[in-house]
Parts: sequence; C-alpha cells; structure tokens
Amino acid sequence: MAENRTKPGAADFAAVEDWAGYFDAVSGKPPRETLVLALKLFDGEGVTRFPRVAVDLGAGEGRDTAELLRRGWRVDAIDAHPESLMRIWNRADLVNTDRLTTTRATYEQCVLPACDLLNASYALPFCSPPPFGAVWAKIGAAVRPGGRFAGQFFGDRDTWATIPGRSHQTEAQVRAMLVGWEVEQFQVEENDKPTSMGEQKHWHIFHVVARKPGGTAPRKQA
Repeated sequence: MAENRTKPGAADFAAVEDWAGYFDAVSGKPPRETLVLALKLFDGEGVTRFPRVAVDLGAGEGRDTAELLRRGWRVDAIDAHPESLMRIWNRADLVNTDRLTTTRATYEQCVLPACDLLNASYALPFCSPPPFGAVWAKIGAAVRPGGRFAGQFFGDRDTWATIPGRSHQTEAQVRAMLVGWEVEQFQVEENDKPTSMGEQKHWHIFHVVARKPGGTAPRKQA
C-alpha cells in the first residue's frame, strides 16, 4: 500500500500563498530549468561583456539568484515578501554578494532596471490580473536587445485558475504576448497530479525562454 502523505509540499503552500511555508518546502532545490536553459543559450553566444545584469522577479528564497551570482552575473532580486530577502542573504551558497541588490516591491511597484535577463520563475501567475498587462510591458521595456525572458505562465485549464487574484492565460494569449520575441522554448505541461496533501490538481503550465531581437545572431523559433 502506498504511503499516505500528509505533509504539505510546495504546491500546497503556494495554493494558499503561504510563502514562508513555500520557502521552507523548496529549500535546497536546484535552479529552475528555464533559467538553466537561458544561461546555456547566453553561454553559447560567447558574449564577453561582464558582468551581465539579471533581474530575478519574484525571487523567493533565492535558488535562481544564487545560481546567477555563482555564474558571475550582477543580480537585482525583487520580491514583495520581507522573508524572501532575508532568506536570500542568509543562504549558505551565496557568493559574489557585492553583485547582489535586493528590493522589496510588488509587481506593480517595482522599477525594473535595464537587464540582459529577466527571470520570473513561477512568479507572474501570482500577479493579479488588473496590473498584469502593465507588468508584462515593463518587462519588455527592461530587457535589452539580445536579452532574454525566462519563466512560467499558468494556463486557463489549471485548477488554480478558479482562485481569485491570479493571472492565467490561454496558450494563444501567451503566444500573442511573445510576438516580437524570438521564442527559444515554449513547453506546455498539462497533466493531473496530486499535491503532497493528496489533493488532485490539474496542472497547465507554459515554460518559456524567449530572446529579445538584437545583439548577437537570432535563434531558431520554438
């Protein structure tokens, strides 16, 4: 008989926006795959201008921020939760801290500096719908030519689409948002999996890496 798991996991905490619990649940996990792919694509271009600048929007406990710093990037980590910034600075694996800036701000409030990479791992779906369009426009304005966006969007068929205050898009809507970008990855994840508490959830997620035209040679569209 399968073990009956009753300990909440990351998804259970995210469902109710218990971010302190979420930070505990994902502690020690590796950087997100979309970020790793974006960094691999940058490395493949042989760009020699360093340090490159990244914004980690919705930085959480800092798993992606730490990886960017390890690779020599300058990082502005932004999150609205005060515990997020504390946890980032307290990470045991944090290096090159002279290249790190942390900012406490909501999606609506944040001022995004010009950057080579805007990383938003599982972050933008938790931006409420009214300001979402303006936030996406800010992202597009901040990324330099030749720079990239890496992150996730939640689909309209995801179970969490019924929760008020969150932003979910159809695949067509996400693709329309990416018009003018060179899409290097567009992976659709859709399946039924229970959360750690055993609650059935339909997952509908778009994993995206996209490059802003300009800079070095363009990449093949996904």
